[in-house]
Amino acid sequence: MPIKSVVLNCSLKSSEEESNTQALLEEVIQIFNNNDVHTDIFRLSDYDIHFGIAEDMGNGDEWPLIFQKIKEADILLMGTPLWLGEKSSITSIAIERLYGGSSLTNEKGQGIYYNKVGGVVVTGNEDGAKTACRSILYAMSHIGFTVPPNVETYWVGDAGPGPSYIEAEGYKNEFTQQNATMMAYNLIHFAKFLKENPIPAEGNVME
Repeated sequence: MPIKSVVLNCSLKSSEEESNTQALLEEVIQIFNNNDVHTDIFRLSDYDIHFGIAEDMGNGDEWPLIFQKIKEADILLMGTPLWLGEKSSITSIAIERLYGGSSLTNEKGQGIYYNKVGGVVVTGNEDGAKTACRSILYAMSHIGFTVPPNVETYWVGDAGPGPSYIEAEGYKNEFTQQNATMMAYNLIHFAKFLKENPIPAEGNVME
């Protein structure tokens, strides 16, 4: 059974600008490609995503286009830059919109995100990577995603202003690359496992 993934790049930059977050995401996406995982990538800053806690806010809201792909996917990978030591504002909006769809159910009556797995990528030239990872992965778990082991990777520079991932050649950082590889394979392994062995409905049905 084919595995599908959705990647949300929550950079504040539009796709017309180079994204350090996208560069690290590509390290994971390449492993997905090598393992026949189909990936849809969304640079959220390119879309008109409205504020709110609902699956569709109407009036030109473009989130439903993205949400449909997430519902069809087995893997959700979120990427965020760090600003003032925190995940980006666009990441917060995406999580709120994911939460807005969490009352939907699958054919067994479980939450719509059951049997999907999630991971996170963080880049920046300041501290806060683990705080951002913790926040995003907790949110994913809380709304129903399965969070396998070691499904986060990050790169941050030295203290103070300085070059970011691309300029600093972060792709040479052994820790970051090792974690990107572990994350990619663990997401694939668990996505395949849950596709073949979905979480039983007993005790896990939404009223």
